[in-house]
Amino acid sequence: MHYTRRDLGKLALAALPAAQLPAKPNSNFNGVQIGAITPYCYRDLPDANDAVANLKRLVENGLSAVEISPGPIETWAGAPTAPVPVSGGARGGSGGRGPAPEQQAATDALKKWRLSASIDKFKAFRKLYNDAGVHIYEVRILPDLTMSDEEYEYAFTMAAAVGANQIGGELPTDLAYTKRLGDFAVKHKMLVAYHAHTQATLTAWDAALAQSKGNAAQLDCGHYVAGTGLSPIPVIEKLHDRMANMHLKDRTTPAHGQKNLPWGTGDTPIAEILQLMQKKKYKFVAAIELEYPVPSRSTSVAEVGKCVEFCRKALA
Repeated sequence: MHYTRRDLGKLALAALPAAQLPAKPNSNFNGVQIGAITPYCYRDLPDANDAVANLKRLVENGLSAVEISPGPIETWAGAPTAPVPVSGGARGGSGGRGPAPEQQAATDALKKWRLSASIDKFKAFRKLYNDAGVHIYEVRILPDLTMSDEEYEYAFTMAAAVGANQIGGELPTDLAYTKRLGDFAVKHKMLVAYHAHTQATLTAWDAALAQSKGNAAQLDCGHYVAGTGLSPIPVIEKLHDRMANMHLKDRTTPAHGQKNLPWGTGDTPIAEILQLMQKKKYKFVAAIELEYPVPSRSTSVAEVGKCVEFCRKALA
């Protein structure tokens, strides 16, 4: 691969902050790997889509594993426009009439870039994060059913190049969609992590999991509590061998208003969930998802730090 002077300069500038980062983080606490979701956890910050800035925050928070959206990766790698959601595809738009012209143009430009993007750029991104001690285990990029096989190939190939063994997105209701995704995952020896919000139930993933070994669950423990009013522990015990990873947040039950609260003040049994993972030696990542409002005198970095400390103490 031939890099232009501009490419080399960009790589050098991106690598420099990593070299200046403090000691490598380790958020594997007594056998349980804790991660975080970016840029979502730092979304209140003006440079939340900056991959290098978020890497520094992850290291500051002591986090050694991350689920990352494609935007920061693709922007760093030179995407021509601000990336649009990959799963939005041809369905956004105005008043149900399809995407607005400018949105369609951005989507088309991004598609063209993706199908010609150099894999070396993504390998360099992986090195940037790995050199700082952070492993990318999932890219939250889920091609939709209308997209070409080439776009599906891009999603899996890009994710693997940055170090992930899974891609993720919302749990579809269309079984043709989950079948296609599962088949591609098997081909690439990866997983598709299906996330569910408050619609999740004990059986929500059953159909997709039965279709393919490439399909897997991504349980959001807080959403499950807010949607069902029940503990997510039975779901974890049922699906542990088909769980790609898990999201952690503290929500209340429907009876208590389905609120998002600072950890330890809601109804989600986060400590018990982590201790179950430790006891059963479950190896999937449990990811911090900072969703409660950041207090006015605090920052998202400080609040993520509190969540990390909560996990550390629960697993001590």
